[in-house]
Amino acid sequence: MDARRDADPADGRDETSTERLDRNWDGLLQELRVLQTGTQLLTGFLLTIAFQPAFGDLEPWQRGLYLGVVSLAVVSTVLVLMPVSLHRVLFRRRAMAELVRWGDRMVRLGLTATGLAIAGVLALVFGATVGPVAAVAGGGVGLLLMAVLWVALPVSLRRGRPRHTAGDPRLEA
Repeated sequence: MDARRDADPADGRDETSTERLDRNWDGLLQELRVLQTGTQLLTGFLLTIAFQPAFGDLEPWQRGLYLGVVSLAVVSTVLVLMPVSLHRVLFRRRAMAELVRWGDRMVRLGLTATGLAIAGVLALVFGATVGPVAAVAGGGVGLLLMAVLWVALPVSLRRGRPRHTAGDPRLEA
């Protein structure tokens, strides 16, 4: 049998579905490395704020916002570390399709939580330095920027580009 029988000639690659899964996992790992570092740094930074002397000067709404942002940062960190844990548990179990599928889901959720945490940090900083109106404006601008660059632009670039899975339902993410 030809090992390349499930290659998709339309995508310009001569690879089996297993090779495609390996390539997708490698790409996902590169994304995770960037996202994991960022979320861990953000979470660590946020955790130190509560122990600063000026923390006691925050308004109650700022403390609530802070707790929400810290929670989002922790959730984001947990989400983007989940594929590592999953890989450890499923290692050598022929579960690459599940790793890629769940890794993709966790990166998407992790990006969402990270984006919300970043917008929350902007709101917290603007609120602590200028006031509540600036907090809403800063957080809103941050959300808008991420919505455009992380969602609208990629979706617009994706339109009209078919998904190539060579008919393998395991590759549908």
